[in-house]
Amino acid sequence: MSTLQKIGVWTLMLIGLFILSDFLIAIGLNSTYQDMKRLDENTDIIIYQADATYVNGRIRGLLNKEQEIQGKYLKVELYSKRDVLVGKKFIEIETLLVDDTKPFEILFKAKDASQFKMEIVDEKEEGKELEIIPRELTKPEIILTAAFMFLIFW
Repeated sequence: MSTLQKIGVWTLMLIGLFILSDFLIAIGLNSTYQDMKRLDENTDIIIYQADATYVNGRIRGLLNKEQEIQGKYLKVELYSKRDVLVGKKFIEIETLLVDDTKPFEILFKAKDASQFKMEIVDEKEEGKELEIIPRELTKPEIILTAAFMFLIFW
């Protein structure tokens, strides 16, 4: 085998390993999330994804109100399997017009959250709130971070 063929084979093996590891990592991370149970029956809040691991979770949905909302809050309460309040968070709803739909996403850090309840309230309650993660990392951000880490440890 010539040197060029060996380099080509090693390059293909490296690319294959990268694709396989990316696939296995995605499967591994997404399989740790388990669906959360919804405790309320509010038809104004439509949830299309609610899942959590032992330490963090995500809730995604739509606000769909038949009347105008302004200056109100979306109250999210998280509970454990044994109905113990794990934490709560208030998210401000700026303006929601009549028959308007507004998407929302909540990424949180809370241990052992497996159930949730949501409602629209007029004002915030005092007390400790959950830590909300600003957003999930995108694939290019993850690749760039991995490349920097590789350079640092190389």
